[in-house]
Amino acid sequence: MIQPDPRASKLNRRFTGKHMTGILVAGFGVVIAVNFTMAALASSSFGGVVVENSYVASQKFNGWLDKAQASDTLGYTVTALLRADGKVVLTTSGVATGAQVIATARHPLGHQPDRTLNFVAGPDGAWTSTAALPDDRWTLRLSITDRGREWRGERALP
Repeated sequence: MIQPDPRASKLNRRFTGKHMTGILVAGFGVVIAVNFTMAALASSSFGGVVVENSYVASQKFNGWLDKAQASDTLGYTVTALLRADGKVVLTTSGVATGAQVIATARHPLGHQPDRTLNFVAGPDGAWTSTAALPDDRWTLRLSITDRGREWRGERALP
């Protein structure tokens, strides 16, 4: 008579509902854990609301496009540089010496408060901020006003 192999009983175990329940619980557990992790990372890195009311912003959009086009026709070019002392230097072309130059420095992720910078024209034609920024990454929202005309632009500071 042939003796049954003792290893065969382990290989022939039945797949039961308990096995299926374990697989489902483990699979959904992984999906839920990944979703919570991604949601936590996304909400911790979001800097804030872009607009308060998207419907109102959509009604103003064409006006913003018109202002942007009028701003582009002025032909200003602006280059921003952050000096070692934290002051911002703007190199411009086409901007008159008597213009008013203001910028709002925004942290890209909103981890630092916005800062308003005023600029004064130097003898070399460059504009230097009157206040210094902390050493970090910043985005400048620039506004140059000259004889009733306004130019707006955005520049990144490393």
